[in-house]
Amino acid sequence: MNWLNALEDYQNYLRIERGLSENTIKNYSLDIKKLIEFLHHTDSKSSPVSINEEEVRQFVYTLSKTLNPRSQARITSGLRGFFAYLIFEDYRDSNPMELIETPKIGRKLPEVLSVAEIDQLIEAIDLSSAQGERNRSMLETLYGCGLRVSELIALKISDLFFAEGFIKITGKGDKQRFVPIATHTQKYITTYKDQVRNHQKVQKGFEDILFLNRRGKQLTRAMIFTIVRRLAAKANLDKKISPHLFQHHFQSLYVRDF
Repeated sequence: MNWLNALEDYQNYLRIERGLSENTIKNYSLDIKKLIEFLHHTDSKSSPVSINEEEVRQFVYTLSKTLNPRSQARITSGLRGFFAYLIFEDYRDSNPMELIETPKIGRKLPEVLSVAEIDQLIEAIDLSSAQGERNRSMLETLYGCGLRVSELIALKISDLFFAEGFIKITGKGDKQRFVPIATHTQKYITTYKDQVRNHQKVQKGFEDILFLNRRGKQLTRAMIFTIVRRLAAKANLDKKISPHLFQHHFQSLYVRDF
């Protein structure tokens, strides 16, 4: 099955089985054509049946550079539906979009940190200490990738796919997803990992954990909250600060410029 045949079959399914309007079908088709165009530009020979998660991640990463969250969410949702159709018709066994996170949009959020306030927090970090480099890379990761605190402290070195521009996150219920990571965030993590973490004595069982405490063990949620609140006090921020505000800011803007 080639892409044009798959697209035509899907259009007929949307038209006949789903009863969607021609305008809606056109929009779904444009989303799939964007993926086809991406594969053409990368000289990929993958078909609708053989395309894998890695190629899909690269496509989504490319989208994140140019499209706003709403457009990204629409295309991601459209492609997930397309591959679900192929599974339904027994052309595929799995959906390559399954682990790709859809940007959250249109949600009323609690209080968020402004960009200036986040910069104040980061500027308050004492980079002359080993913990300073660690804290900067943690805050940049919280902010740039929109992670939960539990996801941050569980992040592993083996979860870093910097060449592909992603990190693998294990969330609630051990559900995994791939999240784009900005190049400047990659730089901060690499600095911490190579210049600080590599010189620590790592306790047994924590060899793959990225962010470690002074004793070479995994950080706790409470410690992350303490770090953020101390920085807020040092920066004289007149606001109740918690790590959750980093995620809320991410959800409102989706991601820093890549």
